[in-house]
Amino acid sequence: MAQGRTKLKVSPRDTFGSRATRRLRRDGLVPGVVYGQGGEARPFQVPSRELRNVLQEGQTLLDLELEGSAAVPVVIKEEQHHPVRGEVTHLDFLEVRLDEEIQAEVTIELEGTENAPGVREGGVLEHVTREITVEALPTEIPEQITVDVSDMEINDTINLASVSIPSGVKLMADEPEEITIATLSPPRVEEEPEPELEEETELVGEGEELAEGEEPPEGEPAEGEAADGEGGGDDESGGE
Repeated sequence: MAQGRTKLKVSPRDTFGSRATRRLRRDGLVPGVVYGQGGEARPFQVPSRELRNVLQEGQTLLDLELEGSAAVPVVIKEEQHHPVRGEVTHLDFLEVRLDEEIQAEVTIELEGTENAPGVREGGVLEHVTREITVEALPTEIPEQITVDVSDMEINDTINLASVSIPSGVKLMADEPEEITIATLSPPRVEEEPEPELEEETELVGEGEELAEGEEPPEGEPAEGEAADGEGGGDDESGGE
């Protein structure tokens, strides 16, 4: 094992199917498969706590020791996570040769976000591309690529072509200048809703007093007059 490279010890797995997999997870184990150079697939299981500790170190390359076999250098091929808890539920490793280049996905991290002048002015920083594919020897694949955004102004954009890539690492992108890593947009201004038209506009003329000498509209009584049949006419009982 190379100095500084983490070793993960796993045991063979001989139970398969969804029921067996659920039982493994209840017992605190994570199922996985390591694929050899010739395509051979060897199922394994590993305590979830040990796996979590190894993955937290962030190493791209590690040594996998399958019980009964010598340790081999591997890279993570695929991780499956629980949709809610986020814990790893299945893991695939790929055995590699240290003298042969491979392709791998590398995470892009932003630094200096709080110091960016555009952010201080209220701009919105968006991390667009979070992962890129690179090709390199297994020992040269970086754990992550860090992009400094501390000088970004409002309306600035950083694309992949302007990102510093470690020596010995090749980007697997035909047009890196077309791949946006981060943008800094102007502050978002919330539009105030237009005031609703007052109901008075729908009730024009209602409640208004007539000007002096002005006749009321036809069919409407003048102010102070009773409408027909209301308070007018003789009391029918008075003549009796």
